[in-house]
Amino acid sequence: MSFSKLVSKVKSELVLSFCRRLARDTEGASGIEYAIVAAMVAVVIAGLSSGIAGDIGTVFGKISGALVPKSS
Repeated sequence: MSFSKLVSKVKSELVLSFCRRLARDTEGASGIEYAIVAAMVAVVIAGLSSGIAGDIGTVFGKISGALVPKSS
């Protein structure tokens, strides 16, 4: 067996070993689940922010109007 074939065989065995370990590994599943939940929360916040923005502006406008001293 030539040296290049031996190197190729070792590389393929390493890749197969890595793929097998990756397929059995369930450690990253919780991280993916947290990322999905965070994305859903971000979508809900983005969807609600445009509707709430006008209401918040109105409330702050009323507050600032009430804080301005009336001239006599």
